[in-house]
Order: sequence, then structure tokens, then C-alpha cells
Amino acid sequence: MQIFVNGEAIQIEDGSSLAAVIAKLKLAPEHCATAINGQFVARNDRSTRLLCADDHIMTFEPITGG
Repeated sequence: MQIFVNGEAIQIEDGSSLAAVIAKLKLAPEHCATAINGQFVARNDRSTRLLCADDHIMTFEPITGG
């Protein structure tokens, strides 16, 4: 099925989790924040959050500091 990651279309297997896509993209899970269709997804929820066709995933580095 097709999803979009940071605006780019990619193909993944049906039933894939957000965690699986992060691994496929070789992103360091502890160093990126994620959102699906504009909704933030916490790191602990990525393995149980299954993706649907045409989902839009955003990955970004969280801003920290004071």
C-alpha cells in the first residue's frame, strides 16, 4: 500500500506499524518525533499504531532547550 512520508510516496506492506516504517527508513527512533495525518504519535505508541493507505507521516527532530 502507499503512504506518504514527509511528502514523498513510499510503498509498504499492509498492516505495517509506524515503528516498522521508522526502521525501514533507517531513522533513529529515539531522535525523531512523528505525526500521522497531523496527529502526534508518541514513541511508545509507534509499534501499535498501524498505518492505512494514503496516511501522511511526518518525521522531525524535536526541539529542545531552554
